[in-house]
Amino acid sequence: MGRFAPPLLGLAAAASLGLATWAADQGPALPSLPAHPLGAVTPAGLLAEIIPDGAQNAEQLRRGQALTIAGDCMSCHIRDGGQPFAGGLGLNTPFGVIYSANITPDANTGIGAWTNEQFYRAMHEGVGAHGENLYPAFPYPWFSRASRADDEAIFAYLKTLPAVKYVPPANHLPFPLNIRFMVKGWNLLFFRPHDVQADAGQSAEWNHGAEIVSGLGHCGGCHTPLNFFGAAKSDQALQGGDVDNWVAPNLTANARTGLGAWSVDDISEYLRTGRNARASAGGSMAEVVSYSTSLMSDQDRRAIAVYLKSQTASPDRAPGTPDPGAMRRGGAIYSDACASCHLENGVGQPRFFPPLGHDAMLQQADPTGLEHLILAGGRVGPTATRPSPLIMPSFAWKLTDDEVADVSTFIRNSWGNQAAPVDASKVRTLRRRLGLQATHYTANSGDQG
Repeated sequence: MGRFAPPLLGLAAAASLGLATWAADQGPALPSLPAHPLGAVTPAGLLAEIIPDGAQNAEQLRRGQALTIAGDCMSCHIRDGGQPFAGGLGLNTPFGVIYSANITPDANTGIGAWTNEQFYRAMHEGVGAHGENLYPAFPYPWFSRASRADDEAIFAYLKTLPAVKYVPPANHLPFPLNIRFMVKGWNLLFFRPHDVQADAGQSAEWNHGAEIVSGLGHCGGCHTPLNFFGAAKSDQALQGGDVDNWVAPNLTANARTGLGAWSVDDISEYLRTGRNARASAGGSMAEVVSYSTSLMSDQDRRAIAVYLKSQTASPDRAPGTPDPGAMRRGGAIYSDACASCHLENGVGQPRFFPPLGHDAMLQQADPTGLEHLILAGGRVGPTATRPSPLIMPSFAWKLTDDEVADVSTFIRNSWGNQAAPVDASKVRTLRRRLGLQATHYTANSGDQG
């Protein structure tokens, strides 16, 4: 259900610890959803709907609503200009494009004719209503640990939504990946569904956070690196991953590239508003905040933060030494293009223009996230507490590939940051992937961006 779950991932989800608290602790009325970053506008009140006490199975529906939010279903199951939950969003994976399914209660094109048992099999076994294997872009390896009661609550809630008659496009996958039967082999190798027991040595709050992060929240689906077959490297859980030309950063306690310097309150605020005194959410994470974490209860967000803060720090690899010339050129570009918002000393304006010093995202081993942000710009989506989005403009029109590489290298190695230098050829490749053009020729290659 999540937005950019990779096509073939491992690990799974937990739900035996009392997910009903998500409904019970939901707090005030959920806010109306913001405009979708892809352009579609969600109908006011769809997830903001308050289910009245007198409604039939009201408690189950509230629980299903909260679990649907936790699973970030909206981000994945809405296409540009489409209706919520009707699917059709193309998920860019390393193996091709997979389109999300229609999960509205339309009987012919959605899940309206499904039974509880069929929905449970989809969530727990990755098997569709007609016995077909589902691609793990639908993150059943994570959802498979949800309880049957949780699945039934989600299914009950989805059946209350407006039915939309819509058939998503056919997937664009090369042979033999376009043969669904091939997924059976992947499941044999990498899919290990099993229940997760509470850790008696940890607090109830920690266990609840583990339940969300490793379960319906499927954080590791993006924040864990994948092997050649697209399965999560479980021995590197939450150490960062690649997501649709962005980088999902390290979430372990690594002080340089992870959350080691963040407090529980820092993480909670980030999940609630998409920004804090240290950072702002960009790329697909901005959608996760708008459509999922900002709609959770304070208790859920804090539980996630407590669990993440307990994760063992990943190994820290010494970064390369930047070229003095690149640092000098990058510093000049920074003063011209970046300092007006982030200031000359990189301190920024916290919660508006994030400070750049000792920034974990900027120090990731893979600089793609920073390159993407400079080339294409970014947007921190609105939430209930911060209705106005923050937008960073694109600099693809202004900066050559070499200049993007130089200013990225400068930012990644200033104000306490230490990271490998950026290669202009990698910027050139990313620019082409994003379909962006430079307004002038690159300094080294002579061919237009």
